[in-house]
Amino acid sequence: MARKNRRQGSATPAIVAASEAGISFETHAYEHDAAAASYGEEAAEALGVPAQRVFKTLVAEVDGALTVAVVPVSASLDLKALASARGGKRAVMADPAAAERTTGYVRGGISPLGQRKPLPTVLDASAGEHPTICVSAGRRGLEIELAPGDLAALTGAVLAPVARA
Repeated sequence: MARKNRRQGSATPAIVAASEAGISFETHAYEHDAAAASYGEEAAEALGVPAQRVFKTLVAEVDGALTVAVVPVSASLDLKALASARGGKRAVMADPAAAERTTGYVRGGISPLGQRKPLPTVLDASAGEHPTICVSAGRRGLEIELAPGDLAALTGAVLAPVARA
């Protein structure tokens, strides 16, 4: 997989982080439909990639601390499993405004990479079943495809089963 940026000057902080790390990745752009019911499912369909290989970035609070969970768009986040993976007791979804302010990205475009304030990250263990996965590249309509191990290394992610069907 070659490093690729579709347009000069369009590099998001996520793409910059991947480039600076020297990892192999590819970006995929598509026209975002504001009426789409699910950002992740829209990305999977637009890219022609199985939903199990497209991962959404969710921000939650574990015992009051913001935490990122990266799970397949075909699944939902198991908050109890997330709390356990982070050594906490309770997890709830974060306030969307707090998630946007802390990560520096807008909802539907939050990337686990290049966040304004890097947050502890948990990557669903199912990511390891695929040679590459797609996650948001930092804006709606832009995905970055990379090896799960590279994503985990760049974010310091813990791999744990935090998704449920």
